[in-house]
Amino acid sequence: MVADYKHIVDSVKNKNYAPVYVLDGEEAYFFDKLIPLFEEGILTASERDFNLSVLYGRDTSWKELINTCRRFPMFAEYQVVILKDAGSLADFGELASYFEQPSPSTILVIEYRNKKIDGKTKVHKVIKEHCTYYTAEKVKEDAMPFWIQRFGKEIQFDIGDREAEMLTLYLGNHLQKITNEIEKIRINAPEEQSLTPALIQKHIGISRDYNIFDFPEAFSTGNKDKLYRMLSFFLTNVKAAPMVLVTASFYTHFSQIYKANFAAKLPEKEWGAAIGTSPYFAKNVMSKTRKWPLHKVEECLLIIAQFNARAVGVDSAANDTELLKEMIGKLEMVEMS
Repeated sequence: MVADYKHIVDSVKNKNYAPVYVLDGEEAYFFDKLIPLFEEGILTASERDFNLSVLYGRDTSWKELINTCRRFPMFAEYQVVILKDAGSLADFGELASYFEQPSPSTILVIEYRNKKIDGKTKVHKVIKEHCTYYTAEKVKEDAMPFWIQRFGKEIQFDIGDREAEMLTLYLGNHLQKITNEIEKIRINAPEEQSLTPALIQKHIGISRDYNIFDFPEAFSTGNKDKLYRMLSFFLTNVKAAPMVLVTASFYTHFSQIYKANFAAKLPEKEWGAAIGTSPYFAKNVMSKTRKWPLHKVEECLLIIAQFNARAVGVDSAANDTELLKEMIGKLEMVEMS
């Protein structure tokens, strides 16, 4: 059975165990959360002494693993067997017979970290039919603000659209880093119920007045006073605005306006889903389509892509200061056209 992360967490917490859990995929964060849950959340401390076996694919064989799984638990209802580094296990496909008829007193956890099991193999088909199967996918950056807000709800910490976008822009889709930063704020400000720009500035270091998140907003809305103040600050504080982050911020911003141009024909209640943001934030994006029709947005995206390539050294030896001034100048030419 193909399962999601929450289903597996709930099944363990509710003691509704499956005989075999197979975890594969590239997102280490979910492995780092689930494996300790199996190690510590099923057996008591005294039961673990006799009934928890942790094996490694590079150091064991499929026969040894199956023999371990066929043993009976000692002084406990279950034994837990965890195979880590399963991608290094020789003849992994030989486990298919055990997956089809697992021991009812064993909870086997297969950790196939950093890659997926070959979907064309027989063992993959058996896993989907007979095991609880979860793939830890990388969260795409355009989905990160939603993931951050959902994480906030899980820890009872309200995170708004703007704050989620800011964290995504500065921290990318590094889940462990993002959750660590949010938890750090919770620890240092336990009385706070909501994440604010002031808390982000204080504990993470993102400036409330001069942050890359607001930079494209100042440009697209025509707020020249704010734009030039921010540009002046970034030109004299280069580390506050690495060009690769500036281009990422502008690309995200204009990509939303690009989608908004197509969403204009839809009912208002569908704007958020079409643009890929919350309904509240969608109204702000939609308001920009009058100033930024499709042809202008496409020109801007092309310019941003060119400067992103130059920022990483493609056909360019210019530094970030030179690139930033040149990019803003070219974008302003599009605005005035």
